[in-house]
Amino acid sequence: MNVHSNGQSANTDNSVEARDRFRAALTTAAAARLRPERARSERNSRAEAERRASGVDYLSIKADLHERLLDEIGEKNLLGAKEEVVSAAVTQFVERVLESEELPLNEDERGRLADELVEETLGIGPLAPLMADPAVTDILVNGPNRIYVERFGRLEKTDVRFRDNDHVKRVIERIAARVGRRIDLSSPMVDVRLPDGSRVNATLPPVSIDGPTLSIRRFGRQRLRREDLIRLRMWSEEMVAFLEHVVRARKNIIVAGGTGAGKSTALGAMAEAIPNHERIVTIEDTAELVLDQEHVVRLETRPPNVEGRGLITARDLVINSLRMRPDRIIMGEVRGPEALDMLQALNTGHDGGLSTIHANSPRDALARLETMVLMAGLDLPSRAIREQIVSAIQIVVHIRRFEDGVRRVECISELTGMEGTTPLLQDVFRFHCTGRKGRRIQGEFVATGIVPRVALELREQGFDFPLELFKKPANYNGHA
Repeated sequence: MNVHSNGQSANTDNSVEARDRFRAALTTAAAARLRPERARSERNSRAEAERRASGVDYLSIKADLHERLLDEIGEKNLLGAKEEVVSAAVTQFVERVLESEELPLNEDERGRLADELVEETLGIGPLAPLMADPAVTDILVNGPNRIYVERFGRLEKTDVRFRDNDHVKRVIERIAARVGRRIDLSSPMVDVRLPDGSRVNATLPPVSIDGPTLSIRRFGRQRLRREDLIRLRMWSEEMVAFLEHVVRARKNIIVAGGTGAGKSTALGAMAEAIPNHERIVTIEDTAELVLDQEHVVRLETRPPNVEGRGLITARDLVINSLRMRPDRIIMGEVRGPEALDMLQALNTGHDGGLSTIHANSPRDALARLETMVLMAGLDLPSRAIREQIVSAIQIVVHIRRFEDGVRRVECISELTGMEGTTPLLQDVFRFHCTGRKGRRIQGEFVATGIVPRVALELREQGFDFPLELFKKPANYNGHA
């Protein structure tokens, strides 16, 4: 009995000892894993304490290193070298500085120092993370500490900041230099396009009183297609079917809407219906359109150089495009006297044109067209201009960005003629608002029940145009 008890006691002692060894091993392993994190945290805290004591911050350190880096790159004659060569030189510089100097930087800051210095030297500085965010459509720099972005139709302030106004100015000058432009006191405004297609507008004092400003309008890496816009509730399948028939039948369409309403996106989606064998000439102030067709010639306006020469206007390009044997002329936006040349082209056999215009309604779009024709400097009577417009344009698509941030086609209207001196418009489709659910506007795209004249004309010409598209829903009372 005692023997058994002693054996049991020994087994118990061995079991307790084994558990203690196991716990010790676990504690040691955990400590080994946590020690680097603890050490890193201690180094970060020490770096923060050193920075507070010296009165400098990460931006100041980076700015000083950037000045030294530019001097070193200049001494090595690398200022005009390829980006890969400059990037390698920056990386070597950062590695050498971090090894030889005691900088009050934590581990995270040391890790991103090289990338940020490369971006400071070649790119857009602190704005790089915002440019990498696919949800950001606009970047607005109002000052070194006031940077806003637009995401999903809403503006919000960011934590990104520049060191000072000079830092903002250096980034603006670098952006302009990359595309062969210059911005300075003699020319304090610049409007350029980045290699990725983004549009950039920048101003310097004295034009902008409070300091340099920078506005970047970004575009998606991939163009939104018709099906994508249906899924995003920008328009309905019936609208798309109607517009596809109209585009294929070579009718002229104007897409109207406010800034950022999605006019260019809708224009590109409608252009998918253009047959692949047709020759397309696009005319834009800033090349944005991305088309599927193979036979596309892209023309872009050019501002004057620093000597005030070399200006190429949209009007020059419209006139020149008529000599290029185009099947279709697509104007990214009509905003000046080129409206007269566009109308004349559409009225003299160049059917199937597409364009956008800034306007708050279809009727406002026609009024703006008339105003822009008058900008050409010809003393034309209003009735003659309106007759030109009515003869040239068949369909007006009005797009609006609603209060909930969603871009929707508010209405598709047909231009049917004139009554006296007034152009006649009739809505074929429109967005019928039914209420709200939280911030989101509820509604549906409906046909108004009017069969457009263009549909009847196409049926008479042998086109299989389904009239079922225009059937009015039973619950629609005809009001928006």
